[in-house]
Amino acid sequence: MNTEILRISDIKRDSDLILRAGELIASGGIVAIPTETVYGLGANALNPKAVAKVFEAKGRPSDNPFIVHICERRQLSELCHHVPAEAAALAERLWPGPLTLVLPRKSHIPDIVTAGLDTVGIRFPSHPIARAIIKASGVPVAAPSANLSGRPSTTSFAHTFEDLNGRVDAIVDGGDAYAGVESTVISVKKGSIRLLRPGVITLEDISQALSEQGIERCEIILDEALRRKLTADERPRAPGMKYRHYAPRAPVTAFTGAPALTAEEIRRRCGGREHMAVLCFDEYRDMFKNAVSYGSKNDMAAQAHNLFDALRRFDEMEGVEEILAQCPSDEGVGLAVANRLKKAAGFNVVEVGKEQTLFWER
Repeated sequence: MNTEILRISDIKRDSDLILRAGELIASGGIVAIPTETVYGLGANALNPKAVAKVFEAKGRPSDNPFIVHICERRQLSELCHHVPAEAAALAERLWPGPLTLVLPRKSHIPDIVTAGLDTVGIRFPSHPIARAIIKASGVPVAAPSANLSGRPSTTSFAHTFEDLNGRVDAIVDGGDAYAGVESTVISVKKGSIRLLRPGVITLEDISQALSEQGIERCEIILDEALRRKLTADERPRAPGMKYRHYAPRAPVTAFTGAPALTAEEIRRRCGGREHMAVLCFDEYRDMFKNAVSYGSKNDMAAQAHNLFDALRRFDEMEGVEEILAQCPSDEGVGLAVANRLKKAAGFNVVEVGKEQTLFWER
């Protein structure tokens, strides 16, 4: 397949390229587009054949649902049977932005989009290029991350091109993504919210937004999949919940605990072995020979922005057979970064600083 490259830096000046991307999606093509989180691979969400092309291009398991992207808030009620007050409040306060609301879907959304679930994830992105392309297409756009399935998500045009050139109809070069990790995904029911995938919209942000909209009583639950690997017969309710994901080619072990302690434990395990590489915080970069740093230990926004780029850099290093990674705490945006690292590690996690070192089930 010949992949078109559409370089868009200004929506007005490059309006013809915006229209071209929209036309490709509307006619059943698939187009990689930038969003504020990561690059997404977009298809007409109402066209099962177009969505099937996305599965094929990514090599994505068929039971992994897609998120549907919209360009206006009113489209939420057009795609969902019921929008509880909690969901409406969050849409009012936090959209456009990196928040996905999982709600009961209407019947015109194809089963292939939701992996047969009776719910659908809806997101209203804030990235101006993404919104302009969705508007130009005239349809809701199903868009998982624009990477080969299992690999780290792409936050730049270069990495998107590396994974998808020759597999998709077009790739939009819209610069780097802002956030660096995918959207926060929550399932919303009256009186309760379940966190399915953490992102840069934190639990604190959600709680505050509900309070500002006058909703004081709403239970917020962390889904079990955030703490363990789903079994083969369990169905994921949101993208990124089930399969080894976000991973470089070499196996990863994530280390949790106080940063100084995890750095010392990783150095002890490396022992000068050439085949080991380390993902670490900036403060500990000089402790290791084969290391990639991804932000200060206290700057979780930088960690989120840099994580996937850092993980991809290990694939460019020669002789790397194992990666040992410092993991942030589960506070704030750190919950999202830690989640992606643990998924990259297949939940092979070492907890440092307790009476004994514990290994999570791989």
